[in-house]
Order: sequence, then structure tokens, then C-alpha cells
Amino acid sequence: MTEPLLRRLHARGERITVAALPWVAPVYRLMPQVSATIELPFVHGGLQWTARRALAKTLRGQFDRAVVCPNSLKSALVPWWAGISQRVGYLGEARWGLLTERLPNPKKHERLPMVAFYAALSGDVAVSPDKPILVSDVGADSAALSVLGLDRQGYWAMAPGAEYGPAKRWPAEHFAALVQAVFQKTGQPVVLLGSSKDSAVCEAISRLANADSPNACRDLSGKTRLDQAFSVIGNARTIVSNDSGLMHIAAAFGVPQVALFGSSSPLHTPPLSDAAQVIWLKNTPQYLPRLDCAPCFARECPLGHTRCLRDITPEMVMERLF
Repeated sequence: MTEPLLRRLHARGERITVAALPWVAPVYRLMPQVSATIELPFVHGGLQWTARRALAKTLRGQFDRAVVCPNSLKSALVPWWAGISQRVGYLGEARWGLLTERLPNPKKHERLPMVAFYAALSGDVAVSPDKPILVSDVGADSAALSVLGLDRQGYWAMAPGAEYGPAKRWPAEHFAALVQAVFQKTGQPVVLLGSSKDSAVCEAISRLANADSPNACRDLSGKTRLDQAFSVIGNARTIVSNDSGLMHIAAAFGVPQVALFGSSSPLHTPPLSDAAQVIWLKNTPQYLPRLDCAPCFARECPLGHTRCLRDITPEMVMERLF
């Protein structure tokens, strides 16, 4: 979602180094406008003062400007300790003294699409709806597909996970039914992608889908590096996913996709691609009764039914795939 921001900065002659956590850094290596990436040696949660101070010390004198994309206090500490003279970001978590240029955070009811939210950090007066773009590495793609035993355009991809929580995940039994339907129609297998955190749900989908058709589904969750998963996505016939990071990767590659939204909103984090189709019952006029509770942006359904996703049927998705 930050790629259009980086493209704007690069277009006006800035040389860009991106500091990112290890599971995000491979994304930036696919952006030609990024000159270098620094993998941050931090774990999720906690301020980790000592590690941040140590990193800041190595960065002193190397940069004129820092654009701090996350809203957290800890994300602004390294640029401050590194003595970078210009530090731009949104106000949040008492960061007033850590930033030299501060943008006001939009209120909840004024949520911007995330691409526009990040692009505004460039300082441009008008923020156009740029679409994120990733450039695939043909050699890396060939190597990854060879190792995984896959042929370009010879499979379909699905990403059943969503890091934020279960209120963003289409039910496993729906994914399994869709896998079977795709396999029966095309004779091509479906590959499941995700991190090790998604292994339980992917294993359940694979077990259900392969019960009648043993070759219908292949579970690669937690079994690929992130760059390999990118290669699988970029060379798939189509990908079906929840509102997740892999959804945005597929959109940036321009891969045909169907994105399933429930508790979150495609008005806020849409897959920005002409090849993307979105299913969101909130804005489906013929769907009754209307879901006035969506989007709730909750990790778990506050009402306990998750109808916003459960009522999206495999048949609805098949209609968009074929």
C-alpha cells in the first residue's frame, strides 16, 4: 500500500532506502524505485529500546529525511535517535516531539483509502488514486515454480488467512467447496498460500477438499519463503483471498483475483487492480436482509454470526471466476 508513495518520492529525485521487518522486506525488493532495504532486527510487540538505539547509531549521518508510515510511537524512535533532520509522519501515540512534520490522523468516520493515506506523506497537495505496482523477477519465478513443482498458469491460488482475525476470514468449508468446484471444472489443482499461522485453517481446507478428489488441493501454507509465495501468486490463473496482505500483492502484480470482504471495507483497503473483483455483501443491493453491522473492523464478530462472510456462498465466487 506504500508503493505509490515511494514512486512519488522517487519521481522527484529522492534515493530511497526502506527499513522493514523481515516478513515485509521482500515486497520492497520488487519495487524498482527502492535502492536498498534494511531488515529491522525487531520482534512483534515491545519497544526494544536497546535494539532500536543500536540501529539508530548505525544510521547516523546517512539520511536527510525519514517518512514514518506506521502510526506507532516505536516506529518513530529510530529516525529520532538517528538524528535525521526531517521526520514526517501522522500524529499518533504521543509522537509530537519525535516528528518534525506532522499530519493529522483522519477520524474514524473519515477513513481514507490506505494508498491515499500513505501517499499524502509525500507532501503533494493532490493525491491521485495511484495503483501499487510490483515488478516480478522472471528468473526467480522460474526457480520458485520449479522447486515447488508448479507450472505457470497451471494452477489456481487461494489465500484463506487474514492476520487481523477471524472476522476477516471466509469459512474453511466454503473455501473447500470452492476448491472442489474449480478442480471439477478445470482439472487444475488449487494451491493454498499463507504463513505458518494459517496452517491449521489451510490443513482443514485441504482435508475437506481432497476427501473426494485427492489431487484437488495442495497446501503450501508455512512451506514457502515470502518471495516464493509471490512467485506462486504472480503466475497463478486466478487467486481468491480474504482482505489480506496477499490480496494486495496479487493486485500489485495485476493477477486476476476475487477478494472477499466482511468486517473490513473495500472503500478503505481495496485491491487496486483492474483485474480485481470484490464481493462485499454490504454493498450488494439484492442481498437481504441488509448488514447494517458491517463494516465493524473487529477482530471477531461482535454478534457471533459472521454473516458478512458466511453468507457469501462458493457459488457467488464461482460466478466471478468463470
